[in-house]
Amino acid sequence: MKFFRKISRPVNEDDEALLVSYRKSGELSVLGVLFERYMPLIFGVCLKYLKDEEAAKDAVMGIFEELIIKVKQHEIKQFRSWVYVLSRNHCLMQLRSGKKMEEVSLDEVMEFTPFLHPDENCDRENALKTLERCLQKLAENQRQSVQLFYLEEKCYKEVAELTGYSLNDVKSYIQNGKRNLKICLEKNRE
Repeated sequence: MKFFRKISRPVNEDDEALLVSYRKSGELSVLGVLFERYMPLIFGVCLKYLKDEEAAKDAVMGIFEELIIKVKQHEIKQFRSWVYVLSRNHCLMQLRSGKKMEEVSLDEVMEFTPFLHPDENCDRENALKTLERCLQKLAENQRQSVQLFYLEEKCYKEVAELTGYSLNDVKSYIQNGKRNLKICLEKNRE
């Protein structure tokens, strides 16, 4: 892997000496020497978790940026194992944040045949009226959150700011509102 340039600094110092030197001087080239030793390990961990070479390369760069701060904050006895755990946690956090930010359309979650696939037996107008009636049956917090998120295409953060609800409450209201809408729509389909 050659996406870092070679650093012209003696590499015969052990990990501990390089850590001490970096903490004293704050010189990035010293940290770079240490990082370069373990870059294949870090890249391997990132590739294992992220399963995408470009995402793994980006994560390696992000981990280096984390190291700049965290090496000064933590007592490190075994740099190899410490950087392995840091890399793993970085990737796991990236995966978790990616899942939270993933948007799902209402159409994918709720298969309401008359609304999505109108035919001669069901017209779109009736389907929309049914959807509106079901929305009105939701609890106020759920209705407001679902409307802002799906119909006005606001993100979780914007919904929280507009409603005054916490971010976790907004996510819960949307999830529960979506489930209750689905139940109501299925009852009206029968």
